[in-house]
Amino acid sequence: MLLILACWAAWEKLFIPSVRWVFRRRINRVLDEISTRLDIKIRPIQLTKRRVLIDRLVFDPQIIQAIHAISQESYTPREVLQAEVQAYAREIVPSFNAYLYFRIGYWLAKKVARLLYRVRVGLVDNAALATIDPESTVVFVMNHRSNMDYILVAFLAAERTTLSYAVGEWARIWPLQTLIKSMGAFFVRRNSGNPLYRLVLERYIHMATQEGVCQAVFLEGGLSRDGRLRAPKLGFVDYMLRNFNADKDRDIVFIPVGINYERTIEDRSLLRTLDPSAKKRSLWFVARTTWGFIWHHLMLMIFSRWHHFGYACVNFGTHISMRAYCHSENLAFNKLDRPSRFQAVEKLCLRLMDSIGAVIPALPLSLVAHVLINAPEKGMSSNAIKAHVYQLINRLQALGAPLFLPEGSRDLAIENALNMLHLRHLVDQENGRFTVDPDMRPVLSYYANTIGHWETSVFPKAPASTPTVATVTEDRS
Repeated sequence: MLLILACWAAWEKLFIPSVRWVFRRRINRVLDEISTRLDIKIRPIQLTKRRVLIDRLVFDPQIIQAIHAISQESYTPREVLQAEVQAYAREIVPSFNAYLYFRIGYWLAKKVARLLYRVRVGLVDNAALATIDPESTVVFVMNHRSNMDYILVAFLAAERTTLSYAVGEWARIWPLQTLIKSMGAFFVRRNSGNPLYRLVLERYIHMATQEGVCQAVFLEGGLSRDGRLRAPKLGFVDYMLRNFNADKDRDIVFIPVGINYERTIEDRSLLRTLDPSAKKRSLWFVARTTWGFIWHHLMLMIFSRWHHFGYACVNFGTHISMRAYCHSENLAFNKLDRPSRFQAVEKLCLRLMDSIGAVIPALPLSLVAHVLINAPEKGMSSNAIKAHVYQLINRLQALGAPLFLPEGSRDLAIENALNMLHLRHLVDQENGRFTVDPDMRPVLSYYANTIGHWETSVFPKAPASTPTVATVTEDRS
């Protein structure tokens, strides 16, 4: 017993403090290094102990008031409700670790993104971004194409700022949840109807926004199932603006981000969710299919037959300052009643979705898929496909759509897109003509839909201040 107590004392009083001291030194070195190059600094709240943030959230005056009201209404003891709030706060509040974010998370995101895709930034107006007040709360609002969005945008933004994401319950598995929380992300129960939980989530988002934490929000509220843009969800934006005072509070700046891929890893799974008659897959089937997919591509790498999943391109649009927006629209969100506030938030979210749609890049595979999905049943030759793609490019240029086409190699980019579709068995090639496999038509439509909003003129032309280009020089760094 004495030996056990001595080992425990040595572990508790010597080993653990020593390890903490070593890690604290490394974290401080990282903070000193990145503080000189980040455009948007790490906020004090991100360096505050998680225990303190949890207590601050649990004893928030509005939450205490809600506990008192629910206790009287449902005759539930206050202690029970307080414990419930404590559990919600522990679930939501992240534990940001600068060392893990910049030394491990950034390195891992960069390696994974560059391994799978040719990552490119198509549009970014650095001069406009430089005018943003560094003390404002920056919120990147983006379309949600794939779960790779988390990795891709965090990697591309790491030279400017840290990002705090809202992550669904799918990531609440050990040890993934520990890593995700250390990266500054927080978990959200997407379909929770519990008013107490929603209040705790609202107060955390309000607290993070007030303290200037840079955030990334998927305005659609979930992954696009068919490649088209979805209607915006108002919840997160409403939480941020519910008590916003344009004259006194820290400014909130929304930056639209458009993301597109030449191959979305989950495309077939996403399309399957649209089929109401599709049977639910078992966990064993999902695990077996996932590992089979990974094993297949590992074998292709070993035998030097593996190819990238094409281009992954990100565009950054013109930012919208809420202080300037409120003054121009004569709005005071903190003084509006609930119906009027939701109406104002909906109008803002629709404008943000317009801005996102205006910067979603049109990639070579999207162009080819759009042509093939409208091709005659007998198919088209390679030259005919190129001619129709060029016509489509001209139409999109006239609308002001941002196109990503590697400089000096348009024909090669179109041929690579055709080869990728052929390798994935989405199109058949016979006698020099390409035809669409009828069973794969929904998948091909998925990629055609990524630029479909331009053809149907759903969105307005890109504003003159948005840097729209038809040809982008390929960055090989």
